[in-house]
Amino acid sequence: MSTSADTLNWAPDPDADPATYTYTFGGAAPVAHLRPGQRISTWTMDCFGGRVRSSADLPSLVCDPRYLNPQSGPFFIDGAQPGDTLAVHFVSIEPREAWGVSSTVPFFGALTSTNYTATLQPALLERTWFYELDLIDRQVRYAAVDTPFTAALPLDPMHGTVGVAPAFGEVRSSLTPGDWGGNMDTPEMRAGVTCYLGVNVEGALFSLGDGHARQGEGEACGVAVECAMDTEVIVDLLAGHTCPWPRLESDDYIMTTGSTRPLEDAFRIAHQQMILWVAELTGQSVIDSYQLVSQAALTPIANVVDTNYTVVCKFPKSLLKGVRAMDGMHSRMRDKARYLAG
Repeated sequence: MSTSADTLNWAPDPDADPATYTYTFGGAAPVAHLRPGQRISTWTMDCFGGRVRSSADLPSLVCDPRYLNPQSGPFFIDGAQPGDTLAVHFVSIEPREAWGVSSTVPFFGALTSTNYTATLQPALLERTWFYELDLIDRQVRYAAVDTPFTAALPLDPMHGTVGVAPAFGEVRSSLTPGDWGGNMDTPEMRAGVTCYLGVNVEGALFSLGDGHARQGEGEACGVAVECAMDTEVIVDLLAGHTCPWPRLESDDYIMTTGSTRPLEDAFRIAHQQMILWVAELTGQSVIDSYQLVSQAALTPIANVVDTNYTVVCKFPKSLLKGVRAMDGMHSRMRDKARYLAG
């Protein structure tokens, strides 16, 4: 670990005992401190902890199920107090290696029997797909196993898991999303986006991981193109500004999230949060905001495979007529990123 006035460099130890990595939100001691406005340069392991490296590696054989989805962090944000909002701006997210993997996992995914939807069907075939990542042409190269079919998919790096410690002293698995963030698995969590997370404990205890070279909306088979990721973020605080559920902001959209089961309740949370936010920003009544959001929102489904499902509600900033969300934090962090880039 090293620090400068503007940047903290921190990285996990790839040779450490996997049991020493962080697999929860809450319940783990901070690995480093960050000041509001500071940048962190780090890298994150893939969800398999680097143990799935070829099509011959089946997750059930090479992975310990206790040690899935390792996180980088948690990072203690100096000055963060419950009731504040942590702003995390993704300056860059880039695959660390020129390869990634995906798989089908027994009794996991949207189109198989699970412990939530128990049937007498056997598990789907377990298989691993190896992807070459073309970091120059920005492509993810898919190759079928049973036929010669291939396809070039756009490289779209993102983080599946971003969050803080939950409230009430809870400790939650890094495989689970909720109002603390966590394993939301939304492709919207890409470079240039700011994520807002409500602070529940002193220091927030922010962590991130689960890098994806790309992922389709819904993450239907349960596993994206998983890869280790080099990431730079800037963190800041909105003191006294509450954020009940994670929010995101890009240059073009404000976004709200909901994570729970069943899927329609995740939809309801995301849309209720957007309606309340738009009403606050525009001064409209809630019922007028309900009408506007109903006609203008986009609703990408982030995941239908995790222990909780996640839905995102997107609202175009062009309809906000110059109103600045979250006190203009996204614009300030974009400017900070450009300044640090020189």
